[in-house]
Amino acid sequence: MFLSTLVTDPIFFFRYILIIIISISLHELAHGFAAISQGDDTPEITGHITLNPVVHMGVESIIFLCIAGISWGQMPVNPYKFRNGRMSDILVSAAGPLSNLALGFVFILLLLLYHNSGLLSNEFLYLAARVNLTLFLFNMLPIPPLDGFNIFSNIFPGLKQLQGSPIGMFGLIIIFLIPGFSAGLLMISDSIIRTFLFLRFASF
Repeated sequence: MFLSTLVTDPIFFFRYILIIIISISLHELAHGFAAISQGDDTPEITGHITLNPVVHMGVESIIFLCIAGISWGQMPVNPYKFRNGRMSDILVSAAGPLSNLALGFVFILLLLLYHNSGLLSNEFLYLAARVNLTLFLFNMLPIPPLDGFNIFSNIFPGLKQLQGSPIGMFGLIIIFLIPGFSAGLLMISDSIIRTFLFLRFASF
């Protein structure tokens, strides 16, 4: 159980919690701003254009994060208000994962700039980059209710019938039960980060 990390490695515990809360909050805000840009004012009406993580994640999600190391967020949008229909839906769905991809590269850049400088913790920057790249990869999986599914179901409308079905939750359970699946996503994230570090320091 992730909560045991509080005893065995409290620094990692609080770093991870902080990074996840910031990353998910910005992920949801990206959805919200994208929705507004596409003509949907629902995020504003419901009070979700805020930096308050409790609004984006909910108390239950934050508690579950502390206990199990897994969390989620939500941004209310109304696709019927989108001015460009399916294309708007794709853009709004992609905005969240792309925000995590952008954050991942921002932290990689900071790691390159401040590596061993003493100004910023290498471990914190690496973990922040790793978490955000992994969130991007995970959310782009074409499994409901993940953003990747909404993107692909707009490209292939026949998949829409799976939206809200128990198949999606079953699929998520299955991938978490697959040995090495989570480790595989982390490995991809690590490979991306280390490639940039190698290119940076190999140039000297």
